[in-house]
Amino acid sequence: MTGRPLRQAAGSLTAFLLCALPLAVLLSATPMLPGCGRQDASPNVYPLKDGFVDASGVLIYYQELGRGNPLLIVHGGPGASHDYFLPWLLPLARTHRLVFIDERGSGKSAKLEDPSGYTVDAMVEDVEAVRTSLGLGKIDLLGHSYGGVLAQAYALKYQENLNHLVLCSTFHSTIEMNAVFRDMMEAMPAELRAKITKMEKEGLYGHGKPYEQNRYTEEYMNAAWGEGYFPYLYQNHPDPNYSPAAAGNMSWDLYRTMWGSSGEFVIDGNLSSVEYAERLKNLHVRTLITAGDHDECSPKLAKEMQGLIPGSELVIFPKSGHMTFVDQPGMFISAIDRFLNKE
Repeated sequence: MTGRPLRQAAGSLTAFLLCALPLAVLLSATPMLPGCGRQDASPNVYPLKDGFVDASGVLIYYQELGRGNPLLIVHGGPGASHDYFLPWLLPLARTHRLVFIDERGSGKSAKLEDPSGYTVDAMVEDVEAVRTSLGLGKIDLLGHSYGGVLAQAYALKYQENLNHLVLCSTFHSTIEMNAVFRDMMEAMPAELRAKITKMEKEGLYGHGKPYEQNRYTEEYMNAAWGEGYFPYLYQNHPDPNYSPAAAGNMSWDLYRTMWGSSGEFVIDGNLSSVEYAERLKNLHVRTLITAGDHDECSPKLAKEMQGLIPGSELVIFPKSGHMTFVDQPGMFISAIDRFLNKE
């Protein structure tokens, strides 16, 4: 029980109990009984469904709503969750069946005892398991940040399963992304750069109380994310709820395995294998690439990707950082909708 007071439902005791069930169970129950309401009683109602897909022994959490062609959405981090897309992407539910997932080790999905299982290739197979298990058929696929890396990897293996590919604020080469980070460091005020460099040289893990030792210190989060990254995260509409320390609520074993342990301004974990430049020419899926003009994943990377993917389109959002759908929500939804509705 959740502790929330129960209300008397109309009809029988059975209907009463069904109405008190968790959302995921309630949405899977058929038929609907009196007192619970009808899921599709009005075109203005968008029922929410969630559950888990067993992807070769790893339970992957999904959440879906909306009507239309399936649009599967993969998040960044690595190690974040789908939650940061909401409520910003909700308008797309009017014309698309949105399917959000939490990648393995992230959000509500299963965590691995052995972090070596956190790889791009493994997550590609998780996406494919969700597609097949939910019977989605050919899908549109949208990836943001690290999710854009995952979306590229999926397309390179399974492009026959895609109608459209949308790559948002992402990169195709770790070598080039690390060069962007070096430029970012050089552009920092000297005092901030020295502070960040000192903490990185001293080691970023193992400090503080036992529960603090497997994550960045709050001082480093504030310096790296709150000052160093911030101009590249938001421009037009900074989220007033943004907190560097709160951003540290993620899957740290996954993050260290994939990103690396040296700090925010170099990727030296297993993501260092991401070098897709020579392979992107083999993609023949309708592709849209987006970035903010002040994006952490520099717009120059987006322009390079457009030149590598045949027939791809590019949109650079003005006054936007990495969180383009927060900075320019109307422009973002309009660009995605327009592209996905193309035949």
